[in-house]
Formats: sequence, C-alpha cells, structure tokens
Amino acid sequence: MQLEALSNINLISLADSCISLGVAFILGGLIGLERQYRQRTAGLRTNVLVAVGAAIFVDMGNRLGGHEGATHIVAYVVSGIGFLGAGVIMREDGNIRGLNTAATLWGSAAVGACAGADLILEALMGTLFVLAANTLLRPVVNSINRKPLNLASVEVTNTVYVIANRNRQKEVLSLVESALEHNHYPIRDLSVHAFGEHEVEIEAILAATSVDSAKLDLLVQNIAALPIVTQAFWSPSTVD
Repeated sequence: MQLEALSNINLISLADSCISLGVAFILGGLIGLERQYRQRTAGLRTNVLVAVGAAIFVDMGNRLGGHEGATHIVAYVVSGIGFLGAGVIMREDGNIRGLNTAATLWGSAAVGACAGADLILEALMGTLFVLAANTLLRPVVNSINRKPLNLASVEVTNTVYVIANRNRQKEVLSLVESALEHNHYPIRDLSVHAFGEHEVEIEAILAATSVDSAKLDLLVQNIAALPIVTQAFWSPSTVD
C-alpha cells in the first residue's frame, strides 16, 4: 500500500494540482468576499470551501480516470451542491429567502470544477460573470422592486396565518373561514401545521391575487383580537 502511494507521487501533477487549487481558492474567495460584505448566509469561507472542494474532486478525477473520470466527478459535484444550496434557503413569514445565496454557491462549485479541470481562463470568466450577476444587476433589481406592483404581469399570493391553541383548532378554523368568506376573500388552499407543543399554525392562501391592504389588515387585526387566537398576520409573496 505504501509502495503504491509512493508510485503515485508525480511532482509535475502535484504542481498542476497546486495551481488548480490555488486558482479555486482565489476565485472562490473573490465571490465569497462580495457575499461576506453583504452579510449573506454563505460568505467568504463557505464559497472558498465549495470552490476548493469541487476543484479537489475534479482534479482527482483527472488524475485517476482522465477526462472521462473528471466528467463523472463533475456530475456528482453538480448533484451534491444542490443539497448544500438547499441548506441556505429559508422560509420566513411566508417568503422564501436565500435563493441567491444558493445560486452563488452553485456558481462557486462551477468555478472550482473548472479550476480542477485545468480550465483556468474559463474559471476566471465564470467568476467574473457570477460577480457581475451579484453586483452589476443589483441596481436593476432595486429599481424594479421600487416600482409599484403590476398585478397584470405578476401573480401575487396572499396568505393569512393564524396561531391558535391546538385544542381550539376546529373552532378557529371555522371562524377564519367564515371571516374571510364574509369579507369576499375566498380561500384557495387551507392547511394546518404544528406550531410548538400546544399550538397550531393555520395557513389560508387566498384565491384573490389583488387585495385591499388596509381592509385585510383590519380583518386580520379582528381575527387576532379573538380570545382563542394567539397571533394572526398576513403576507403577500410573488411567484414566477
């Protein structure tokens, strides 16, 4: 086993691996610096680790199986990074957060894979495009977000959330449904989730994509004021 390990030592290949990992470290660091500056979930170290890890796997595939082996390794990197990306995606108040961070990790893995496959210029180009997407496109996104919502081109999902004691679940469900229907807000979907040990969260997705915010605020406040309700709020979210 030791002799095999010694026979695998190749200083030229080692120098090539050093270049690949060094490039992955630097380029992953550039992507991570932008994320760290904006205080994102996956910052400098995470992006560097993803890029270097991808480079190590692909470089190993190059050493052990040539280009065909590296291709197989890249396929595993692509599938594996999806699980890491899913870990930074969070749901908060009915909205999804972290999609851009997950996509940036995906880009870091691609950059690392290029570096590991000795495609140094391609890795550099990939880094520039990832950074451009996170920086140059930001003013465009902010400009669009500041504009009034055009309901003709964007579908909005309005969801009412009600927290109540588990023992009063049926009673609260009936009151919520009745209140929404009475105020002409038909329910498209209704679900109940456990919320702690003794409470449940009732999630009512409204069929209407356009609502009067002031009226819905008042309706939700009235629901929250009920003695059998712990908390109530509503949240709009856009979908593709």
